[in-house]
Order: sequence, then structure tokens, then C-alpha cells
Amino acid sequence: MQQNKMMSPIVGVSLLALVLSGGAWAFVPTGGGASSHVSITQSAVLKKVTEVCRAIAQLEGQDFILTGDSAEELVHACLGPSAIGEVSAAKFKSALNDINEQHPLVDRDFVDSPQHHFNSELFARGRSLITSGVASIKANVRAENFHAARETLGRVLHTLQDFYSHSNWVDLGYTQPYINLLHPDLPLENLADFKTPTCKDCTNGGFCPNSLLPDILRKKILTSGYMGITSKFKPNGKCSHGGVEDLTSLTSPRGGISKDERRPDNEALHNTAVTLATTASLQLLDDIRGAAGDKDFLRLMGVARSSVLAFVIDTTGSMSDDIAEAERMVNQIIDSTQGTQDEPSLYILVPFNDPEFGPLIRTTDPNVMKAEVANLIPQGGGDLPEMCLSGLQLALTGAPASSHIYVFTDADPKDISLKDTIVALIRNTKSTVNIFKSEDASRRRRRRSVEMFDIYNDLALASGGQAIRVSKANLPQATGIIADSSTSALVTVLQRARNPGKPETFSFQLDESLTNIIIYITGKSLTFTLKNLAGVTQTETEASGKLGTVQKVGNLYRIRLVSNKQTGLWEINMKSNQPYTLKITGQSTIAFIYDFVEFFGGPHPGYAPISGRPESGVPVILLVSVLGRKGPASVKVSDVALVTVSGSEVVGGTVDDLGNGDFLVTVTKVPAGEFVVLVNGTDLVSTTLFQRQSTTQMSVSGVTIRAVVDRTMEPGKAFTLPFVVMTNSTGGTYKINARNDKDFTMNYPTSVMVATGGNATANLTITAPANTESGTDITLTIEAVAPGSVDSNYVVLRLSVVTKVTDFTPPQCEVVNVSAVDCPADPVFCNASFWQLSANLTDGVNGTGIATLKSRQGVGSLTHTDLKQMFVAAYFNASCCSRTVELVAVDNAMNVGTCLHSLPSITTSVAPSTAPSSGPPTAPSTAPSTAPSTAPSTAPSSAPSTAPSSGPPTAPSTAPSTAPSTAPSTAPSTAPSSAPSTAPSTAPSTAPSSGPPSLTLSLPLWFCLLVSALPLYHPGSY
Repeated sequence: MQQNKMMSPIVGVSLLALVLSGGAWAFVPTGGGASSHVSITQSAVLKKVTEVCRAIAQLEGQDFILTGDSAEELVHACLGPSAIGEVSAAKFKSALNDINEQHPLVDRDFVDSPQHHFNSELFARGRSLITSGVASIKANVRAENFHAARETLGRVLHTLQDFYSHSNWVDLGYTQPYINLLHPDLPLENLADFKTPTCKDCTNGGFCPNSLLPDILRKKILTSGYMGITSKFKPNGKCSHGGVEDLTSLTSPRGGISKDERRPDNEALHNTAVTLATTASLQLLDDIRGAAGDKDFLRLMGVARSSVLAFVIDTTGSMSDDIAEAERMVNQIIDSTQGTQDEPSLYILVPFNDPEFGPLIRTTDPNVMKAEVANLIPQGGGDLPEMCLSGLQLALTGAPASSHIYVFTDADPKDISLKDTIVALIRNTKSTVNIFKSEDASRRRRRRSVEMFDIYNDLALASGGQAIRVSKANLPQATGIIADSSTSALVTVLQRARNPGKPETFSFQLDESLTNIIIYITGKSLTFTLKNLAGVTQTETEASGKLGTVQKVGNLYRIRLVSNKQTGLWEINMKSNQPYTLKITGQSTIAFIYDFVEFFGGPHPGYAPISGRPESGVPVILLVSVLGRKGPASVKVSDVALVTVSGSEVVGGTVDDLGNGDFLVTVTKVPAGEFVVLVNGTDLVSTTLFQRQSTTQMSVSGVTIRAVVDRTMEPGKAFTLPFVVMTNSTGGTYKINARNDKDFTMNYPTSVMVATGGNATANLTITAPANTESGTDITLTIEAVAPGSVDSNYVVLRLSVVTKVTDFTPPQCEVVNVSAVDCPADPVFCNASFWQLSANLTDGVNGTGIATLKSRQGVGSLTHTDLKQMFVAAYFNASCCSRTVELVAVDNAMNVGTCLHSLPSITTSVAPSTAPSSGPPTAPSTAPSTAPSTAPSTAPSSAPSTAPSSGPPTAPSTAPSTAPSTAPSTAPSTAPSSAPSTAPSTAPSTAPSSGPPSLTLSLPLWFCLLVSALPLYHPGSY
């Protein structure tokens, strides 16, 4: 395996300009543009999140007011009306990045895997990646492992979107997505076989119009291009993907059918491919939404309040006072923030003792958190060192990224071997760790305890937190820091550390958007003077001065600035010869998130995120996303720099604006030692300068370790993961360390030999126990240490354990009766009249059974019979003000089926709707239906149709079903159709297309007759 070489800054800027101009690659992995994987995904996510937030607002009787199209404005519209306070979009933007970062990883790590891109006519394998990925996403969401779900979602969306640019689907005239790609229970139809020629030669050697053979177009045969990175071989007569990197395009028939880029010969096809890729992404997101439910779907997308309350608590016998204080703080924060944007969206608790630690308790219910903390009982211990770092590891892997974690202990860590793993997890998650080490005045402080406190201090400093040493009696005065940081829209303005200490003046910029500004100083034997831009000063001896209030407890100073602070450049002068730290925070919706990335080449070049430390000896590249108060247009970035926390070195980078608040930053001269990211700019709302800093320390390394997760794990089965260790410096024996947060059994070599400037490959095997719950998320950390421990690096991977899914058939649902009494045409009088809908549902004889049944797109009451029965009757009642309802049934395999019905403007009694469905035609029916249909709810009507087709041609049905379709179509299509549905209707298709695609399945008459005789059904439903 060859090591990827970092490009020069000049090449990087040139490629960036090419990407931004739209002249090279269109479905590009990173770089924005009107038709990239990133922009397609972002467009679909924003649209679906908007739809979900609007639906929730409607159900809660609130207004949904969207003031713009930015992520910031969308999150404010989703969360703002429900609670007072600042609304930060940082979580949403981070979630989008989690998804979008997978696009370049797929193009880099699976460049020669045709199924990941629907190349080489591998349609079944490509669909398998999609459907197995969706099953993994749903299992992760059910287990609340949202980060793992987002990573899988990004990979699945990439493959799904590639179908429309790499196959001839749009060339065949289809204008709707191929819904069968999302349903493995449906056939993939009319595929070109291995021996069928599909393309003619482009005599110019490049792309040319009309390269598909006429017979392929006439018979509507589905094919895709072959791609060769290292070989020119392809079967005789087959199409190529095309492009300079595709060697098969040099073999006759030359050219290619890729619609990745917009060219003069394919502009219309490219535009259609983009449209269908976006619509297909929306369909996939809607399926996940149906399985997850609206609230968990928004959590998956990061639309949640930004505050997370995470406690790691020592429960040994001497901790009774500390546990009582932790309980007091939990209750205070929950009670004081209820109904505000500062209310935590998630609560996490990890107890630890010796030798036990855990379990991880994670809940969104504040009362559950109160009860769990109240149930902690101090017991055991006695030998002082405890399993503190093991508990912290669980919290870091179980909490969302960028969380604030608070550790309570009065003992040294016994598990200090975990220190490097903890640092790797801190860097990977960008979470902040604050450690409260309490001391009993009756105990004699031992020299070892003083030395071991340095471990806590190192971990806190690496994360941007504080290690606070305080007596048990004074602990309640120190825990105010928890309330300070348990807020929404928390940002860091400045952070520095000095060891040894020295007199120094630090300047920092306060902008108009900042509120609740607090300065934290840890250390001893120090003095400080704070000065604003008007020259007003205050020292540490003034508890209450003109600039703020000063509180000291243990080794911590906490200075809260007055609310009417002056904007501009402030200073703080520190004097001490002892080690100290300085941190300045506030609340503001002006923030930034970032990732270190590296360039890669190939047919779809781009920038991929780095899991470990960036490579030394080459420029460091960052992808920075800046959020403004009213979207990215409301801020102007002036410079981005790397700053040493323990020194005074500031190295600026070259900033390239990618649009939409994203910037590519290249730093050619990287600071020595640990550094953080500093962003300066102007808030255009107030025209004041702003300063923001990251908290997580980072450094470069001459060692690189890389591993690719290409599938999920199965319970009870060994999972083998290859990994590669590379170095740009001296070779030798590299030590290998690996840990996982579930303590699953692993086997791996403890060392590998790496040549100077070379690489070595090894395998790690991990096995999840047979009883592991589906959806379990494993965080695996692999570390490589250079000879003499002079250098090291790591990779952090997430593995998902998913039980193999065999049920892919969604629940079937049919509206059987709709009754409305005098629904008035005038909406002023709609509240006085009501209507009722009755529906029948089943998951079939071989299904896993219906797990949940909910309503959406309607405000009313839903009742139903026992979901454990094979046949379920549902009743929806609503006022005439709410004329649309969608019933969503999810089975135990998380397949989703729906019924959608809308009342016309004036009606007194309405029969089930006969509107056509939105999906493309699927396999034909050849006989009258005698059992409940197993087709997905998007299957179209088979009635005589004059509408164009959206799916591949199939044979006509020989007999219609007796049950009408109840779902309206999403949009009319434009290609001629000859294909009926697998669940045909007897009614002609007359309704226009509208709304999103829905899953509506028609049931035969025998089903209605059968269930009507059962006592569980309401009389008069038929």
C-alpha cells in the first residue's frame, strides 16, 4: 500500500478553484457547489428537517417562522418558539459535517469498489449496501447511537446518489427515483446481463452525446459504466464511467456515461441526475424519519438544545459529601433551566468505584437523571486509587461530541494506563473535561497524590477544561462552573496555559453578541489585573468591582464580568512563577467548528477528515465552518490561525472561502507543540470584531495509522479489521495498543515492523458477544507508538453491532372508511365539525409484527387495537380544521408503512381516495390478489394511465386488485409508461401529483372480510 502524499499549497488552491468553478467534478466529495454530494445531501437534510419541525410546531399549536435558508435560521425556527434564550446551530452544523464527511471517505477508501458507486452494473450489490446500511442506521437510532448512525447515513447517501449519475436511469427518460433501491423485497428489473453490449464508441476518445446503443434505450435496459483505476479491462461492448482517471474509457467502446460533471453533451441529463439524487435522498430520509419518529429524527440531525449534562462520579465510601453536592447541582440546573434554551437536551451519568465502573446511564428525562443520582450510594474503596479514567472513557464515548463532562473524585486514578486513550478520545470528540478533586482536611496529602493530580491537570488542559483541587467543605463554591457551562451557545474567547508561570499580559476581543462572560484562572501564588478598553481596572483582591465579581475557592478564581461590559479589546495581566491556566468564555451564537483534513487524488479528488493527529512535515489543512447570528452572511472572517496554548506563537493560514460559511484553511508552518485554532472576524449585525478559539489541543505527528470500516458487526461473530501504520521518519518496531469501550475480546499484534518512510499492515479481530443488542455502538481506539516512544498517533473508529435483518417488508395499511359530517367550506367554522378515518393494518403472517403506530400531518386523536395482534384497526378523529392525516406503522424490523388521506374542501361522506401513487412501476401482478400485498407503499396504480413513467418497464398485469390505492402522487412524470404496479388498483389514475412520496398499500377484499368478523374491530368500520 502506498502512503498518500500531501499536496502542495499551490496545487490545493488550484484544485479548490477548479472545484468551486464547477468545471471539473460535480458530484464532488468536498467543496460545495450547486451539484456536489455535499450540496445534494445538505439540500435534502435541510428540506426534511424543515418539514419535520413544521409538523411538530403544528401538533404543538405553535407558529413555525423560517426567516432564511441557513442552518442557523432553521434551527432557530425549530427550537426558538419552544423556549427562551440563545439558540445555537453548532450541533446541527456538526451533525451535517458528520454526514457530509463520509462522501470524501467513500471516494477515497472505496475508489476501486464498484458497488459503492453503482459502477460495473453491480446493482444488486449496490442496493445491498443501501438496505443493510439503512437497517444499521435504524438500529443505531433506536439505541440512541446517533453519531454512528450519521456516519452510516453519509455512506449510504453517497452510494444512493451515485446511482443517478453513474447509471443510465435518467438516459432512459425516468424522472422519478427508482424506489426499488430502498426495498430489497422488490426486484431489480430489466438489467443488462454480462454479455449485452450497451454503448457505442466515441470516436473522439472522450465523452460524446448519445453513446448508449439504441436498443438499450428502446428496451429501457438498465446499465452503468465500468471504472478502471489500474486496469483497462471491461466486458466487450460495455459502457465506461469516463474521465481521465478511468482507464476503461480508453478501451472500445471509448467515452463514458457518467453525469458527475456538467458538460455540453449532457447538461440536461446532469441536471436531472442531481434532481433525482436529491429526491431519492429525501425518500431515504423520510423512511428513517418514519422509523425513528420526529423527535429522534431531529436528534439524529443534531437539532437539539446544545447543553448536555454529563457527570462521572466516584462512589467509594469517602464520597458522600461529593455525591450530595453533585445531586444538588443536578437538581439546581434541571430546575433553573426548565423551559429555557439552557435546559440540557441529554443527561449522562457514569459511576465508578474499584474495581467496578459504569454502567453508562443516558436519558433525555430530567426526572430520571435526578433519580439516578439520588440512588448513588457511597461504599467500598479504601485503597485510594480508583477507576476514574475508565469511567471517563465511558462518558467520552457515550456523550455527544463537544460535550462538557464533569468528574467528581477524591482519589488518584488507578487506571493511568488509559491516559493516552483518554487524550485520543478527547481530541476525537472535542469534548471538555472538568475535574473536581476534593480533599479531606484530616487526610495528610501524600507526595504521590500531588504527582497524580498532574494527570488530571494534563487531561483537563488537553480538553480545554480545568482541574480544580478543593476541600470537601468548599466544594459547593467550586461547582458553580458547572452551572456556567451548562448553557446554550457556549463559546471560548481565549485559553492559555503557562508552566512554569511567568508575568504576561493577554489581550482578548469582546464583541456585542457575547453575554454571561466569565474568566477562569487556576493556579496558586498568583495575582492579576483586568483592564477594559476605557482603562478601568480590577484586581484579584476586589471581590466586587467595576468590571465584575471575583470568587476564589481552592486553586480556582472565577470572575464574572458585569452585564454592561464594553465591547472592544480587553487585557488581563498575570503575575506568577507557578503554573497557571486562563480561560475566557461567554454565550454567543457566533461560533465555529472545524476538522483537520487531507487532500486525496483519484477520479473524484477532495479533502477527507483526519481521525488522528495531522502529519508532520507538510502543511496542515483545516475545514472550518463559521456560524453567524443570522446565518453565514452575517459574519466576515478575517483570519484563521493556529496558536500554541503554552506559548506565544501564532501562525496564520491561507483562507479560501468555500461559500455557505465554510472555509478551507492551509497552514504551511505549523507551530511546535500543542496548538488550538483561533478565528477572528467581524459580526456584521453589530459591526464589532469577534474572537473565538477552540479548546481541544492538537499537535502533528510523523506517524500515521489508518483503518477503514466497511461493514457492520454481527453478534457472536469475529470481525476482522485491517489497519496500516505509516511513518515519514525513522523506521523500527512500533508498539500497537488497542482498546474498546465495551471491553469486547480483541486480538491484535502488539508490535509491527515499519521501514523508514514506509508502512506495515496488520489485522485486529474483535468479537461482540452473541447476546449483544442490535444497534450497539463500539468505540475502538488503535494507537501506534514509535521506537523509544518519541512519537505516536491513533485512529478512533466506531463499529456498529447489528443483528442480521430478514424482514424487509413494511406493514400494510389501507384506509377503509372516512366519514365526515357537514365539514364547512369556510375555515372560520371548522372547529365545530369533525371527521373520522378508519384503517386496517397488518405486518403479515411472516412479519415481525407492528411495533408502533402514530399519526403525522394531522392534528387529532389516534386510537387503535392491540398492536400485538396480526390485524390492527386504527381510528383517527380530527376537527374539520385538520383535513389531512398520515398513519405511520413501524414493525419490529423498523420497516415503515403508511396511509395518507386528505379531505376535499367540501364533503359529507368520503370514500377511500383513488389518487395515484408516486412511485415507479415495480414487478407486475399476473393474477388477482389473494393475500395482503407485500409491495411497498409507494407502488403506483395499475389502472390505465396517460402519465409518463418513473420506473423501468414491466409486463402488464393480467388482473386487477379489488382494493384502491389511497395515497396521492408526489409529482407527474414525463417518460412513457408501460409498467403497472405490483399492487394494482381498479380505478383510473386521475389525481394530480403532490406532496412527498408515501408508502400506501392496498389490501384485497378477503382481508377486509376476515378482519370485519374479528371482535377487536369497531362495528361499522366497513
